[in-house]
Amino acid sequence: MKSYFLRRLLLIPPTLIGITLLVFTITRFVPGGPLDRMLQEASRGADAGGKRTTSSQAQGGLSEEQLEELEEQFGLDKPVLVAYCQWLGVAPREVRISKGEYGDRGDEMIGGEIDPATTATVVLRGDGRAVLVKRQNDAVVSAVFAETGQAVEAEGWKVRYETEKDRQDRYQRRNSGKEKPPSYPPRAAIYQTRFSGLLQGDLGRSTVYNDPVHEMIFARMPVAAYFGLLTAIITYAICLPLGVLKALKHRTFIDTSSSVLIFLGYSIPGFALGAILLVHLGARMNLFPLFGLTSPGFDQFDNWDKVKDIAHHTVLPLTCYIVGSFAMLTMLTKNSLMDNLAADYVRTAVAKGVSYPRAVFGHAFRNSMIPVATSLGSLVEIFIGGSMLIETVFDIQGFGLLQYQAVIARDVPVIMGTLTIAAFLMLVGQVISDLLVAMVDPRIKFE
Repeated sequence: MKSYFLRRLLLIPPTLIGITLLVFTITRFVPGGPLDRMLQEASRGADAGGKRTTSSQAQGGLSEEQLEELEEQFGLDKPVLVAYCQWLGVAPREVRISKGEYGDRGDEMIGGEIDPATTATVVLRGDGRAVLVKRQNDAVVSAVFAETGQAVEAEGWKVRYETEKDRQDRYQRRNSGKEKPPSYPPRAAIYQTRFSGLLQGDLGRSTVYNDPVHEMIFARMPVAAYFGLLTAIITYAICLPLGVLKALKHRTFIDTSSSVLIFLGYSIPGFALGAILLVHLGARMNLFPLFGLTSPGFDQFDNWDKVKDIAHHTVLPLTCYIVGSFAMLTMLTKNSLMDNLAADYVRTAVAKGVSYPRAVFGHAFRNSMIPVATSLGSLVEIFIGGSMLIETVFDIQGFGLLQYQAVIARDVPVIMGTLTIAAFLMLVGQVISDLLVAMVDPRIKFE
């Protein structure tokens, strides 16, 4: 059994890599990414200012240097696999990229004579020091600081030579090959590298809010855990007794009427029920608040008033969460118990004089909980649970609403961060479910 679970645990990383690589690839090719959004914003700003761009100018009112900076910021200048490895943290990122073209004179900057055809002057970004990059044909032969003559490699800088064809290829990738690329002089690029990705605990920054993704996720987890725990506790507290009652009262009025109610609730989408409750109980009758999890001025309330305020805001969204979760657990408990009540060992126990309640709860009920126990592993997902639609209706800042907003805004770092955590917890929950099955059912042997 140990070897089985060890294999299951070892399968989590490659499965997670497959999921994230697939979604990362999709986000690279769907329209409306962060670069497109910034181009649209710049274009609107240019139109509002009365500016007009010609065909020789860059897209959206941004210069070509600004477009390249955006591509480098979001990793769009790299192939998909390379960019994914950088996000994963197994390939280094290029940071503090500074560029200089051959043919530009840098005499005024360095106070000396240079040959612009063979030497490019690059000013380090955020540093201000000038670097002389000398080339021979299409290769860099030296890169030294203009003031000291020290090689830049001694301080961890790296140098890349970009030919005219390299720059034209990049232009065509950016414009999907629709336009003929202009002529470019060759240039030198100086940069540093660092590993910064998932393996280093860095999920990047939101392209919309510019906040660290891990901070945004951790800020939403308490809300998801709050509703997840309440939903799980209430669901199990009601569904297990109700399933037992339905099994014992099979084909009676209690069984039929409860089935109608739970399947009616199961058939109503939670967000649709939330809209109805908001209109009637919130807007018209003014019994419950319309949005949020707390009232204005919540920080000034005393502890008891804070509890009452949160409970008041919780009623409607919690109702929408739990109304659709009754059917599966209730019917699973009922059907499993009915199967065990019809088993030979229960009839034998009754024939030997065991009372019917003892045969039900001492024998059949315990075995009936085996299928129910298999779903307990999914409780680990309560930290990223919730419904994006329900949270959108009630404006609850939970994990589901964060995912929804990230998808709508094409916020790729947030999409990847939330997906990674959700997929990881789902895989861990499946392993926990298998472990619980092995613990509660001695007949199961994982060999």
